[in-house]
Amino acid sequence: MSATDNMQQETIDPIVGIDLGTTNSLVAYADAAGPRLLAPSLPSVVRYGVDGRVEAVGAAARANAAEHIGRTVMSVKRLMGRSLVDVAEDAVGLPYEVIKGQHAQARIALPGRREPVSPQEVSAEVLRELRARASAAMGVEVRRAVVTVPAYFDDAQRQATRDAGRIAGLDVVRIVNEPTAAALAYGIGVRARHRATGPETIAVYDLGGGTFDISILKVIPPEGEGDDEGGEAFFQVLATAGDTRLGGDDLDRLIAEWARGQLEEQGAEVPELASLVPAAESAKVQLSSDTHAIIELPGGGELALSREEFERIALPFVDRTAAICDRALAKAKLSAEQIDRVVLVGGATRTPLVRRRVGEVFGSEPYIALDPDQVVALGAAVQASILAGHTTDMLLLDVIPLSLGLETVGGAVAKLITSGSTVPARATERFSTGVDGQTSIKLNIVQGEREMVADCRSLGEFHLRGIPPMPAGIPQLEVEFLVDANGVLSVSAVEQRSGERAELQVVPNHGLTREEVERMETESLEHARDDMTQHRVIDLVVNAELDLKWIGERLDAVAGELEAERVTALRSMMTELRVMITAARADWRAVDANVFAALKQRLDEASMRVHELSIARTLSGASRGRAPADGVR
Repeated sequence: MSATDNMQQETIDPIVGIDLGTTNSLVAYADAAGPRLLAPSLPSVVRYGVDGRVEAVGAAARANAAEHIGRTVMSVKRLMGRSLVDVAEDAVGLPYEVIKGQHAQARIALPGRREPVSPQEVSAEVLRELRARASAAMGVEVRRAVVTVPAYFDDAQRQATRDAGRIAGLDVVRIVNEPTAAALAYGIGVRARHRATGPETIAVYDLGGGTFDISILKVIPPEGEGDDEGGEAFFQVLATAGDTRLGGDDLDRLIAEWARGQLEEQGAEVPELASLVPAAESAKVQLSSDTHAIIELPGGGELALSREEFERIALPFVDRTAAICDRALAKAKLSAEQIDRVVLVGGATRTPLVRRRVGEVFGSEPYIALDPDQVVALGAAVQASILAGHTTDMLLLDVIPLSLGLETVGGAVAKLITSGSTVPARATERFSTGVDGQTSIKLNIVQGEREMVADCRSLGEFHLRGIPPMPAGIPQLEVEFLVDANGVLSVSAVEQRSGERAELQVVPNHGLTREEVERMETESLEHARDDMTQHRVIDLVVNAELDLKWIGERLDAVAGELEAERVTALRSMMTELRVMITAARADWRAVDANVFAALKQRLDEASMRVHELSIARTLSGASRGRAPADGVR
């Protein structure tokens, strides 16, 4: 079957990727534009009515779980394909009755239902809802899927997952390990499939709401060509380790317990732990981006929690995951230095402490470009795309398809890595501020060939905070772009004087087809002359405004030491330049860039004497041990 025939078949009978999770489940699809979610996250919760029939699936079932104890089934993934003896410990904390069924398998007893329900039947309800959502999103009936499972699932658990799919009307064309899917989402396995790069060793750190898993994988490239039969990369699980009672929920409880302790010390009324957990979770999420959070108390009032305090109480929890990672490395007979990539999975990995600790354990920065809640579903969709015969080169960056850069003042683009650069690629450039006293800098990462941000694609933005207030142009911001061998772009920014640092990871090629890349390249050529002129005018405006600021401040300070004619001539040129700046800001076409540049150059040359006098006064003030009169330090 040709690639075209495969594409036509896929349109009629698509293969989706499904992350059937313990807490939440997702469905995704990959085509020439890359993998994408087809529907929002679906809570893996099913509520049965008093007659034993399904009453609600997803958010509606979870929202009213407390009112339907015994009839609301959640965390059923832990029971899949296991006997009652196997799940004895897990069953203790579940809000429904788990009993022994046929062949000693775990079953769920429901009020009003004569026969117990199997975990496969419950999971089928979740899969059925995902299938319906995917069909609605794609406009065709979805009948085939790749479904993910934990790496430690045995044959019985994997078969139970297939059975759940069959009950839901899905042909589960492949079962994929969750850590393998996470690696595929980053293009790691896809790259090995298309171009042999030698074996890679991957660590997948999965910290979800209720469980923690660490998997060590070896990615072995195919022996033949990537498009031949059997040309897929092989993922070998070297070791797994984990704790089924260690997850983000535990962090929420730690915060709730801390809050109770604070209230006890204050002699205030202490609410029940369970009532504090939702507010604790909100505080945890806020502390992923902010240095302080407010815990809203159930009966009114609030408590402030700093990130520093949160990390103090969370460190023993995070250290437990680090010890499990060490155990997995020992089982795999590897050292941390032998791990090539570290991939993060699970919402709890958004916590900065977790990310730092993982980096310390493995000695390298973990991959954080993709949403850790979505990465497994996206990877499942990539595997589905491979099975469907799609060309998945869109996930590869053997060369950079479109330039990567940074938004500068005025909306222009400073390109750091140009299109056609081979990977891995690295570039560094220095920038500064455009406003006095600026303590925060927003960095917008863009992709495209045009000269203005409005004509390019924004990949993401982040803030560098905590910069000491300084005059415009004084802070020295060093920005580094690094695209690694798997196409992940890491952007870091460091303010040299203060040492403040921030960083971001993105996957710059996801979401663009080859046709879109070609269109963007064509447009860049068609608009090249206008784009370059507009960029030049914008740069002239920014630099001219800084010149006017500096010259104006110094001229005011030393005007008495200059000839009146020189002062008048300078102020006249400054007025003329301001008029040109105003016109350019209204419409860049309203000015002649060459005339603008010439006027700015004349003012720079004419103001040399002003700068000389200002420097002399500064040196004179310093020699007398006092601050200079013009405020320059």
